[in-house]
Amino acid sequence: MAAIVSEILRKGELSKEDIIYLLGADGDDLRELFREAARIKQQYVGNSVYYRGLIEFSNICAKNCYYCGIRKGNREVKRYNITDDEIVAAAQFALDNNYGSIALQAGELESDSFTSRITGLLKRIKLISEGKLGITISLGEQTMEVYKEWFDAGAHRYLLRIESSDRELYKKIHPQDDLHSFDRRTECLRDLQKAGYQTGTGVMIGLPFQTLSNLAEDILFMRDMDIDMVGMGPYIEHENTPLIHYRDQLLPIAERFDMSLKMIAVLRIVMKDINIAAATALQAIDPMGREKAIRIGANIIMPNITPGMYRDSYSLYENKPCTDEAADDCRGCLEARLSMADADIGYGEWGDSKHWHARQQEDRDTAK
Repeated sequence: MAAIVSEILRKGELSKEDIIYLLGADGDDLRELFREAARIKQQYVGNSVYYRGLIEFSNICAKNCYYCGIRKGNREVKRYNITDDEIVAAAQFALDNNYGSIALQAGELESDSFTSRITGLLKRIKLISEGKLGITISLGEQTMEVYKEWFDAGAHRYLLRIESSDRELYKKIHPQDDLHSFDRRTECLRDLQKAGYQTGTGVMIGLPFQTLSNLAEDILFMRDMDIDMVGMGPYIEHENTPLIHYRDQLLPIAERFDMSLKMIAVLRIVMKDINIAAATALQAIDPMGREKAIRIGANIIMPNITPGMYRDSYSLYENKPCTDEAADDCRGCLEARLSMADADIGYGEWGDSKHWHARQQEDRDTAK
């Protein structure tokens, strides 16, 4: 069996069948997979891990996705919306602590007032940091005009998770209406690339109804979309969502964790120079989950710098870790954890996607 894994890993490009085989690896096969992913990570993106200080500034959402704890239809969640001054203060914390970058995340909303608010925030953060802070935003589906406005205001990375690249599975985990369109989701990803963003997406691993074939297709989707960065992790159920009714069909939580690590490793092998985040959801399952992901392929980590009084309310899933830590505590904890993972922290660096830089150079060369 190990000979088959070795043969697959020597290929220049993996087929869907190759990926399915690797995702089923265990024992010596799995150890070989992880070693190869770690080697490729070291060769193509190095040993540095880059921070994205995460500011979850609102849990108000217009969407009703069946898996999400802050879905519009969940009347049990306490809604909040951090003030602009609090957001800027959190960005200042990131600047003062040499994080290099922040990530602004919230529920999905589309309106002129929301667009204007984000534009103003981006400009304020650029001003107070004198352009030193890199800015990632994760604010859902918007028009091309809005994406361009936010890019011009200072954001340069955008994360829009597809959650599943399989059209039929996507339909099973979302309501069937204009607000939850697979086609619009994919169109927005292409718009983000055209607008100039380093573009990221991601999927949930271990969803009800999901197969190894679906997961292999997710990796090929990200490759074919030429994505620059990925944030993906295990599906963790939330009691106030429709998908909780399928809890008995889920893989055991430990298997969802293991599959998430395999997905990170295989993705690193397939897309060698992209940025891959170690999702916080990994730590909800295993206290060293993010560090294990760093060892076998991930190179981005997102310390939560949201003001502590709001963290419990941004409950996308159950048992979210670190909600009771202050931002200072989170920094000290992560430093210790990453040292155990033999990683260097890229303090003060944006840590942009090498894949994006290569793609930009290729575009310039083509234009000559």
